Amino acid sequence: MKEVSAASNHERDPRQEAAELKDLVGSILDQARQQGATAAEVAVGSNTGLSVTVRKGDLETVEFHNDRGFGITVYVGTRKGNAHTSDASADAVRDTVRAAVHIAKYTQEDACNGLADAELMAATLPELDLYHPWAIDVHEATALATEAEAAALAFDSRIVNSEGAQLATQRNCHVYGNSHGFVEAVWGTSHSTSCSMIAADEQGLQRDYWYSVGRDHADLEDHIAVGREAARRAIARLDRRHIATGAYPVLFAPPMAASLVGHLLSAIGGTAQYRKESYLLDCIGRQVLRSDITLAEQPHRRKGLASAAFDGDGVATRAKAFVEDGVLASYVLGTYSARRLGLATSGNAGGVFNLDLIAKRRPVDELLREMGTGLVVTSLMGQGVNLVTGDYSRGAAGFWVADGEVQHPVDEVTIAANLDDVYKGIVGCGDDVDARHNIRTGSLLVAEMTVAA
Repeated sequence: MKEVSAASNHERDPRQEAAELKDLVGSILDQARQQGATAAEVAVGSNTGLSVTVRKGDLETVEFHNDRGFGITVYVGTRKGNAHTSDASADAVRDTVRAAVHIAKYTQEDACNGLADAELMAATLPELDLYHPWAIDVHEATALATEAEAAALAFDSRIVNSEGAQLATQRNCHVYGNSHGFVEAVWGTSHSTSCSMIAADEQGLQRDYWYSVGRDHADLEDHIAVGREAARRAIARLDRRHIATGAYPVLFAPPMAASLVGHLLSAIGGTAQYRKESYLLDCIGRQVLRSDITLAEQPHRRKGLASAAFDGDGVATRAKAFVEDGVLASYVLGTYSARRLGLATSGNAGGVFNLDLIAKRRPVDELLREMGTGLVVTSLMGQGVNLVTGDYSRGAAGFWVADGEVQHPVDEVTIAANLDDVYKGIVGCGDDVDARHNIRTGSLLVAEMTVAA
C-alpha cells in the first residue's frame, strides 16, 4: 500500500468553519484597504476528504487531504493584481496582499476592471441541500471498493485486468467576500465510486470504466452495479471492425452530447465574444439550435452538482435560458466580459450552474431505428474544435448501427462537420439523461456528419 498523505478526517461543524473563514476574509479585505487598494475581493476554498483505491484485491492507495487556498484580487483604480496563498498566517496574508497590490500598480489600466455592482450581490441564499457528510472510515471504504472491483472481475472471463476501483468522499467550504461588504459562505459534500476494467480478445485489449457521483452518498448507484457496468462496457468494446468512410447520422451518447453542448457554451461565452474568437459573434436573437431545443440553467437545484447561490463575482444566480426554442437569448457573462461587451452580467462568472437541455425526448431504441445506418459515439479524443470557424473534427470510438440495431464496436475513426450544421441538424434527443454532469442531456442524434475510418 502506498500512503499518499495523511491528515485528520475529523468532522467539523460547517457553520463554525464558515464563520472562521468569513472572519479571515474580512481581515484580508481590511489588509488590502490598509495597503492602498481601492477595492478588493477574496475567494477562500477549504477541502477535506478521503480517497481509497483498490487494484486486483489489494489496497493500493489511501489519501487523506486537508487543503485550503486563498485567491486575493485587488484593484488600484482600474489596475488589477492577483496573488494566491495557502498560508493563513498574518505574515503570509500581509505579504500576499502586498504582492497583489504591487502587481496592480504595474498592470495596464482597464476601465472594465472592478467589482460587480453592489446591488447585484446575492442578498439572500437559497437552501440548496448540498451538505451530506459520509461517516465512512478507511476500512469501510476499502471493503466497498474491493467488492465493486470483485464484481467487475467476475463479470466475464474476458475481463483480464483491472485499473482499480476507487471510493472518494470530500467536504468543502467556499467563502467569497469583497469590499462592498459582501461576505458569504457555502459548504457542500461530494461522494463518488468508480471502477475501470480491461477486457481482451484475439484483437487485443480494450478498456472502459463507470462511475457514480452525488452530493449525498445515499444517492450513489450501488457499488456492485458500478463494477459490473464498468466490466460490461469493456466487454462491449471487443470484436472491433472496420467501417467505410462516408456521411452518416451520428448519435452522441449522453457524456459526449454534454461535451457537444459545452462547445456551444464556449462559443457564446463572454471571453470568446469580446475577443471575437467565436463563429457565433453578435448572435443574440438568431437561431443556433434546432427550434424545439432550449438550454436552461437551474442554479438553485437542490443537491445539484453545480448548484450555486452566487457566481465568482458574488452576483446572485438565477434560473434562465441561454437558448430558448433554438434562439440565442443570452451570452454566458461574468462582470468583466459583460462590461467589455457593453452588456449586463448574466451571473455566470466561473461558468454555468446546472444546465439542462430541454427537448422532446424519445427512447434511444427509437432514435437508433430512425438513424438506420450510422455511428453511436461513446468516447471522443483530440482537441479538433475551432470555435472561430466552427470546424469540428475529433477522433471517436463507439458502435456501428445497421438496420436500426447496434452491430459491432468501432474505434480509431474521425467525425467531422461544422458546429453550426451539427447544432441545427439535431433530429432527436434521447430519454437517457445523464445526471452526473453539470450539463444534463440525453443522447443527441445528428442528421449527418462525415465519418472517416
